[in-house]
Amino acid sequence: MGEFRPVPDALLYLAGSWLLERSVRDLASTDEGTFTGTTTFSSLQSGGRVGLLHHESGTFVWQGVARPAERTLRFLPGTAPGTVDVRFADGRPFHDLDLTSGRWVTGHPCAADLYRGEFTVLDADHWRTVWRVTGPAKDLVLITDCTRDQPGGQPRAV
Repeated sequence: MGEFRPVPDALLYLAGSWLLERSVRDLASTDEGTFTGTTTFSSLQSGGRVGLLHHESGTFVWQGVARPAERTLRFLPGTAPGTVDVRFADGRPFHDLDLTSGRWVTGHPCAADLYRGEFTVLDADHWRTVWRVTGPAKDLVLITDCTRDQPGGQPRAV
């Protein structure tokens, strides 16, 4: 990925609905899977802060078996203007997010595993995340491409 686009306000950029496609590769077993679905960032008030509720839903196919899958995260204003404090649905910290340069690398320790994420804004209607997960029982790469559901339909900071 050579080029990325700065985003002055990540919450404003992410607001709305996105189509997503995710590939999941297990580097140890060479198994591969896919997730296709949508993610919606809708208004959220949490502890006096106004942010976004991120809800992802779709179909995860692993070893030929399709299953419904979903997750919910909270995207709250970060400590610096335009940044985000990403939290799990129950409020536990997940990671920080700063797209002011158009690219952000972050990490999250989870028990014995380490999640290293790279977020890249490609343009006003496309962004990508790459998570590398390593640990005693995990060796995964997850690549997610997001496309705005209605390009040009949301306020954009790019």
